[in-house]
Amino acid sequence: MRNDLTTVLTAIDLSHATLRNIKQNLFWAFAYNIIGLPIAMGLLHIFGGPLLNPMFAAAAMSFSSVSVLANALRLRKFKPETINA
Repeated sequence: MRNDLTTVLTAIDLSHATLRNIKQNLFWAFAYNIIGLPIAMGLLHIFGGPLLNPMFAAAAMSFSSVSVLANALRLRKFKPETINA
């Protein structure tokens, strides 16, 4: 806490950036799973394609988690807008 009221504006900007990041993470996680789950279940095998090894499916799900984490870590580079009075 500080005695400066501009930190309130910084907190609001950070909360907006956090919500935007959450929405991005949800979108990409859902899109990745909508595409990846049918492939992991064997959809490609039904149409003559390869059968996905469970180890590769587990690695793909891990990559999904890592990509969400990497996107969330971008908030560490958050720079508040400067207010010129």
